[in-house]
Amino acid sequence: MSERKPTLIVIAGPTAVGKSSVATHLAKAFSCDILNADSRQIYQELDIGTAKPSPVELQATPHHFVSSHSISQRYTAADYVEEALAILEGLWEDHRVAILTGGTGLYIRGVLEGFDDIPDVDPQMTEALEIQFRESGIAALQEELRLKDSTYYHKVDLHNHRRIIRALSVIRTTGQAYSSFLRQEPVVRQFRPLKILLQMERDALYERINQRVDLMMEIGLLDEVRGLMDYRDLPSLQTVGYRELFDHLDGKTSLQEAIELIKRNSRRYAKRQMTWYRNQPDWQVFSPYEIEEMLKYIKQNIPKS
Repeated sequence: MSERKPTLIVIAGPTAVGKSSVATHLAKAFSCDILNADSRQIYQELDIGTAKPSPVELQATPHHFVSSHSISQRYTAADYVEEALAILEGLWEDHRVAILTGGTGLYIRGVLEGFDDIPDVDPQMTEALEIQFRESGIAALQEELRLKDSTYYHKVDLHNHRRIIRALSVIRTTGQAYSSFLRQEPVVRQFRPLKILLQMERDALYERINQRVDLMMEIGLLDEVRGLMDYRDLPSLQTVGYRELFDHLDGKTSLQEAIELIKRNSRRYAKRQMTWYRNQPDWQVFSPYEIEEMLKYIKQNIPKS
């Protein structure tokens, strides 16, 4: 029966690789909707620094989860998955194809596979770990994780302190390894995913990232960030492009230093994204310029019925 399921085309890849443009081309070819899977582009107040799809792209085909929520709302990955699945359920009534695209791997994984059954923890436990990280750095947290859950230690991005803190908060609360709560088998969805990963040469991608940051500054990113200073502590603003300019406005760095930090941190983020995708199965890799090749691949793999 799986071949009779509708198809969800998933377009993923690192920041600045061209996902929005590719998704728009494919959506026009298949007359279908696009579900955005970017955890920052959903926010109405964050425009320039999140590189949202252009007005032309937004007008070309229906988009969901672009400027759909406010930074003042508490919004989790679980909320996103619940809303995305509800939208897809409605789309399947009249369409056999939809597109999911974005750079937030957690959102994509949640839609395709569901989430692990992680127990709730005491917020004070998380805060204590946050304080330990700020005062002593990440090394001690990494070592605690290695000793208490070597399985997860060898899977997690060890430079992502939020994930390490999340795991340790569960371990300290339950006395059990964090990995023991991770889902072993994905959930069964009512659609069939067709996964496309966009890649390009590293130097070319890094140059695109640098150029994108320069363009963001030219069109007013600093003014956008200045207008958000009162909200700087919100989780939605703990992101590249905003943190660095907050520090500049606090007088901690020069404007040029902040710009260079945005470029550097964006490049590092792209590298982490590619590392994550390389560890995921079943992705068909294309250059963002291979639109015709992608169309051919998709048509070959969508059930004729």
